[in-house]
Amino acid sequence: MQISRIRRADKTSRLRLRHVVAQACSSVQARSARIGARVDSATTPVRVEFESLALGFAVKSGDLNWESAVMRAVYKVNKTTRVENDVETLDAWERAHRQFHLTLVAGCGMPMLLNFCDDLHNLNDRYRRLFLVERGIDRNIMAEHGEIAQAVVARDQPAACEKLREDILRTGNNLREILSTQIPA
Repeated sequence: MQISRIRRADKTSRLRLRHVVAQACSSVQARSARIGARVDSATTPVRVEFESLALGFAVKSGDLNWESAVMRAVYKVNKTTRVENDVETLDAWERAHRQFHLTLVAGCGMPMLLNFCDDLHNLNDRYRRLFLVERGIDRNIMAEHGEIAQAVVARDQPAACEKLREDILRTGNNLREILSTQIPA
């Protein structure tokens, strides 16, 4: 946006224009937080169910190539550095994290279920990224992901699904907490 051009065209003072832009940004952030809170409260429980269902099928029917892909994905996400306020490292970690979650369910062999999981992950991820950029990881996510992957290769379906459920719910609860502080009273 070329603020000086807008200011000249509207004969608006720089201070007034900054005030208007700040109000607009605040309004957009508040609206995004309200929408995000609604989307998250709707998507997290559904995502938990769909991803757990897909992971359960994957543990039962996934082959050695799928197991190997899960171990590669957990290794990559756990080795990818995530530095607070560094967009480049955050993006790299988010890509690795997304790939880990999608790899977990990929072994289910059900394209429609995978599409649902992907869509729900996208909805959840959109708001998580918006509001977690400045917040560091508040738990040992490397250990959590490692436990999920270990349960997968041990073919311990109940443990793998429960660990995945806990991971998604904990993230959803953290997001809901952050979004609630972003919403003006």
